[in-house]
Amino acid sequence: MGGPLIRRATTPPCARLDGVKIRVPPANVAELLTTSAQRDGDGIALVDGERAVTWRSLEANVDDLARGLSGLGLVAGNRVGIVLPNGVEMVTTYLAALRAGLVAVPVNPQYAPGEVERVLADAGARVCVTDDAGAPTVRATLASLATRPTGERQVGVPTIVVSGQTAQGELAYADLPRSGRPVLSPQDPESLAVLLYPSGTSGRPRAAMLSHRALLANVEQCSQTVPPPMRGDDVVLGVLPLFHVYGLNAVLGQVLMQGATLVLGRRFDPAEALSLIEASGVTLVPIAPPVIVAWSARAAEVAAKLTTVRTLLSGAATLPAEVVRAFEERTGVAVEQGYGLTEAAPVVTSTIGTPVHKPGSCGRALPGIELRIVNNAGEDVEAGDPGEVWVRGDNLFSGYWPDGEGAPGEGGWLQTGDIGFLDPDGDLFMVDRLKELVIVSGFNVYPSEIEDVISEVDGVRECAVIGLPDEASGQVVVAYVVPSSAESTDLADRVQAHCATRLARFKQPAAVEVVDRLPHSASGKVAKGRLRAGQARRQMGLA
Repeated sequence: MGGPLIRRATTPPCARLDGVKIRVPPANVAELLTTSAQRDGDGIALVDGERAVTWRSLEANVDDLARGLSGLGLVAGNRVGIVLPNGVEMVTTYLAALRAGLVAVPVNPQYAPGEVERVLADAGARVCVTDDAGAPTVRATLASLATRPTGERQVGVPTIVVSGQTAQGELAYADLPRSGRPVLSPQDPESLAVLLYPSGTSGRPRAAMLSHRALLANVEQCSQTVPPPMRGDDVVLGVLPLFHVYGLNAVLGQVLMQGATLVLGRRFDPAEALSLIEASGVTLVPIAPPVIVAWSARAAEVAAKLTTVRTLLSGAATLPAEVVRAFEERTGVAVEQGYGLTEAAPVVTSTIGTPVHKPGSCGRALPGIELRIVNNAGEDVEAGDPGEVWVRGDNLFSGYWPDGEGAPGEGGWLQTGDIGFLDPDGDLFMVDRLKELVIVSGFNVYPSEIEDVISEVDGVRECAVIGLPDEASGQVVVAYVVPSSAESTDLADRVQAHCATRLARFKQPAAVEVVDRLPHSASGKVAKGRLRAGQARRQMGLA
């Protein structure tokens, strides 16, 4: 790019009524793009390798593609599969689909054909957009779909290829019909905008239905913290995958609202992210916890490359307090944390603007969001007591596709399935997931508590704890440990010995497995479901 990017501050969109300025709330996410293009048309919106796209150019390209999609005969509510990596085309396709009143279905481009097939079939996608790298997977997917019995929801899906050669029956971007007037964005904020499927979809998928109202509400809620997480003059790192809600709305959504610059990266890689930050003069770094853990081991090198960074935002999982402290001391960069979930579009709490960053806390509820901590009887618990986290706000989803199952219940409250507690100041501390709770001889065991203890052992770089069935006690605790060096021959024994001094007997791991790495989801969380599945396969003699 020829040096760090320089941005200028911008102001929010306003209109006048009887001489008084009022803020005009958008009804369609794509309107955020139009506002930024009108406000700062020559400003840089996206950087993708050597390409720099202005807001005015991005607006024109989105308008053009929206006409092309509509020209295919697609109508409001039709679903568009998007199998693309982070890049200009991913952003353009997403916004064009929303502008045309269509429903975006972002799909991980690293998925195998069977995973892509399950998503496109379940969503009933009418068209699929991909590139030359994703085209072989999509073609294999569509070949399988074509053999499905007549009468199933998914039969044929036209493919649009944004780069590379097209096969018979496929369309290139340039081949789309683009005549006619610009497409006018539908103005119903409750209309469905995105279907987001969980990582590693298997069996019957469950996609979260996010409306324009939910997405826009969360962008607005995030912007209301003091100070806001993002400013118009920020250069923002864009390596979080845009097929995941964290990258799609917490990052891209804020960029669209603030008129900042998004520097796109194809891969979620700690080393490549550092290079991108240094080369582009990035000022704001949204990232997942595993990257911070990896960077902490190379603090001197990392600090030299983060000289332009003002703030680092970490989501998806809570970082250990000692990791945060060590990282901030060695780099001089503040780490802000938060809690969220796909069904909340996604941010619920943030440490931004809190008077004190408390170790282990993920901050307070954003403006416009309410929290409750509830016991098994549905009653609020006392401050400091753990219970299920319930959330209420305009940012909540409309339920799971297609029938709205799991939508917020009585009073608009969403039962998250997460366990946490609120301190007297209203700061949230996460404990675990209800579904990951391990019950040993009738006692509740929280994996996060054991993971914190294991992390105290010298030589442990990363760990994860799961529960496995046991005839005698119902379940037992099993720990997976990734060593920080090759000298790990006695690591399992040292972990067992340390747990014996720090944990009650029923909480101690029945087994400790030393592994080279742990599986992670697209958002950076440890994919514990894969660990459990691996154990089940071994028990059945399949691995």
